[in-house]
This record gives sequence, structure tokens and C-alpha cells, in this order.
Amino acid sequence: MPVTDPDSAFEGISVLGFDADDTLWHSESYFVVTEERFRALLAPWCAADEVGSRLLDRERENLRVFGYGIKGFTLSMIETAIEASEGAIPSAAIEQIIRWGKEMLSHPVELLPGVRETLESLRPHYRLALITKGDLFHQESKIAESGLADLFESVDVLAEKDAVSYQRAIDSIGVVASEFCMIGNSVRSDVLPIIELGGRAVHIPYQHTWDHEVVAAPTNGEPTPWIELARIGDLPAALRSP
Repeated sequence: MPVTDPDSAFEGISVLGFDADDTLWHSESYFVVTEERFRALLAPWCAADEVGSRLLDRERENLRVFGYGIKGFTLSMIETAIEASEGAIPSAAIEQIIRWGKEMLSHPVELLPGVRETLESLRPHYRLALITKGDLFHQESKIAESGLADLFESVDVLAEKDAVSYQRAIDSIGVVASEFCMIGNSVRSDVLPIIELGGRAVHIPYQHTWDHEVVAAPTNGEPTPWIELARIGDLPAALRSP
């Protein structure tokens, strides 16, 4: 997607913020696989499409209680299973859901192609910050396992990615929004709040997007005030573009 003023898209940028899940390493694909298993598990009681909509509704309701991440997803699956089956689902099936959650939590971190090389090439020219959201313990574990922590000047794990939370993160870095650019896979979480603050953003779509993160595309024909790239490896060249 074009930016409003492509000739000055990254002028004055000194800090690059990076999302983690589905920007630096795979995440949503594990949720997709587990949800497909969950739909099959509930087949005796509920149609697959209805399972998906019930689960999404439950996840959204539970965000204010459990926050983002696999633990909340697992608990939401358990609640959905009990409700959809009207309490008839056997304990063995509940145990299976818990095992799936544990498998997801223990899954090795798999970096997306070109991530380390891209960060290493940008580090001499920009201050790099990692700004993600989700379960603090799990995110910190993934960051450590990724081997990327030493490439970032700062790391923030936010409960929510909104303008208020981003402003606090940017303030802690010691930069104004106009000198900050956020890179991530979610328009809702990684792009729109930063644009609202007067910063710049780069959207790099992942192969799967959680329905909760989906936002409607602009329909007025106007260019979007952010850059979209196909892969993270395209970022250095985009930043160098006049």
C-alpha cells in the first residue's frame, strides 16, 4: 500500500519498534492448528463454523480477565467446550484441550525468514525496540529463546497495544512519536495506534490473522498512511528509499 507522502515516509526516524509474534517468529499458525483440532473435538455437539464463532466470542469476553496469549486461549476453549456440549463433554476431552495448550506453550521458537539478518543490518543505523503484548512469562521466555534479545535496546511486553500504552513505551525510550516507526503484522495493534500518535508504521502481513485483529480496509480510495511490505527482509531497502 502506498503512504500519504512516500518521499518522506521515514525521514527523521531514529527508533524502530518491532512486534514479536508473527513479525519476528511464528505464532498464529499454532493457534490455527489447535483450533482445527478443537473444532473436530466438538463435532458431536456443534458445527465447525459455530465452534469458531463461539470460541472467538468467548476469547473476546475473556480478554479483560485473562489477557492475550495461549493460557487465555486454552481456558476459553474449555469454557466453549462445556457450553457447546451443555456439560456433556467428558473429562478426557478437557484433559486433551489442556495438553494442546501445554504443547503450544512449549513449542520451540521458529524465527521467520530473514529476521536476524534484517535486525543486524538495521542496528548500526537505528535504535531498535521490541514491543509486544501477551502473557508476560511466555513472552519473556520466547524472547530469551529467540536469541534476538541482545539486538534490542529495550523490550516491552504490553497488556494491550493501544495509543496510551504505546505512548508510555515511546516515552520510556526517550523519543517523540514523529521519530518512531513501528513494524508489525497487525494493522489494529501495530499500525493504527502509532499513526494516531503521529508516528510511522510498516505493516508486514502474516499468513494467518486472528479474527480479533482484523480491521476493515479503507473504502474511500485514499492511500493509507503506512507502508506495507511482503516480508521483513524488504525493510532495509524500504527505509533507504528516498
